[in-house]
Amino acid sequence: MRDIVLTAFIFGTLPFVLFRPYLGILEWTWISFMNPHRLTWSFAYEMPFAMIVALTTLLGLLMSREPKKIPWTRESVLLLLFITWVFATSLQAIYPALAWEKMNQFWKILLMVYVTMMVMQSRERLNLLVWVIALSIGFYGVKGGIFTIVHGGVYHVRGPEGSFIGGDNEMGLALIMTIPLLRYLQLAARSFWIRGGLAAASLLCAVATVGSQSRGALLGLVTMGTFLWLKSRNKIFTALLGGLAVGLVLMVMPQEWYDRMETISTYQTDASAMGRINAWKMAFNMAKDRPLGGGFDSFHEYTFKLYAPDPGDVHDSHSIYFEVLGDHGFIGLAIFLLLGLMTWRTASWVIKRARRDRERRWLADLSAMVQVSLVGYASAGAFLGLAYFDYYYTLIALVVLCKTVLITESFGRVAQPVSSKMQPHPIGQPASTPG
Repeated sequence: MRDIVLTAFIFGTLPFVLFRPYLGILEWTWISFMNPHRLTWSFAYEMPFAMIVALTTLLGLLMSREPKKIPWTRESVLLLLFITWVFATSLQAIYPALAWEKMNQFWKILLMVYVTMMVMQSRERLNLLVWVIALSIGFYGVKGGIFTIVHGGVYHVRGPEGSFIGGDNEMGLALIMTIPLLRYLQLAARSFWIRGGLAAASLLCAVATVGSQSRGALLGLVTMGTFLWLKSRNKIFTALLGGLAVGLVLMVMPQEWYDRMETISTYQTDASAMGRINAWKMAFNMAKDRPLGGGFDSFHEYTFKLYAPDPGDVHDSHSIYFEVLGDHGFIGLAIFLLLGLMTWRTASWVIKRARRDRERRWLADLSAMVQVSLVGYASAGAFLGLAYFDYYYTLIALVVLCKTVLITESFGRVAQPVSSKMQPHPIGQPASTPG
């Protein structure tokens, strides 16, 4: 029954997407982030809904009379440079079949990111996009938080299989990135009940992050939570919410969780941690030997035999930084890091210019919360291999859109026509006098 309902709903929305492409971006984001088809059990499970919606959106974009202009900022230029570089690294990949499969997925993600930047250039559309992102991941956070509390934290919280957030580490990272967006929506909400519901959702997402039992996610949660408090306009409320989350964790989680988390400080004796370090050294050695790196998906047996200190200890990258370094070399890593830095600086630029303007303060709040999400991604991502996570690149698009909307609205305010009585008279003609 789920398969029929979901399929009927998505295909039923396609005519609306065709005439309003921004609805396609919202639907594509929902499908990509939440993966609702992975919650079915029959024919819809493998249905390429995201591709169908994306193609319909692109067709609608061609038919639409709306302005179609990519905001060419430092971030959008760096994204283009990055996709060009990874295309070059794919041409000489160690595992060509694996590399082109990942490349095929990645360029489609970035294509839709550019379309997002083209069609979501208004306050209403931008806020709708944030709602879709937050609720898509927040659904699993609320569900996982309740699951963790009910079962005493003895099971891992995971996302749907076959998606970016299918594992416990990946689910934890996505939740860390979502809590700040829930906080932004709470700041913008006027209804007491909506604000209360979003606060509860944030709390349960924090509990679910701990319930993922990912050590990297725990470190990211602490870092993100600290920065969230620093960026918050209401530090007392944020501290109370954080304290409540800590209290719930202390009450719920079993001793096995504490034992696992203690291995963070004794990583030298943990086989998993040492395996990650071995993979990081392999990535560094491979990047030194190959200026273009190994290409997408290069962490496999052959490369470990060539470059790892312990050739037999084969691991995934378990780090966004070493994943990019191994796959695309030092130049690829430099572009990746520069992209994050420029996104951060643009968000700070928006905050500085919008925070004292009551009509534009929402842009400052959103940019600040995206910065908090980026902190979560950068810290937890140091131990998780999600360098090509569509969530991260969508956050970059949000910052670009914040800057675009701020410039557009500010220009519109300055360019408003003055009253006809205040208009300057044409040169050479005297001002009329009242009769």
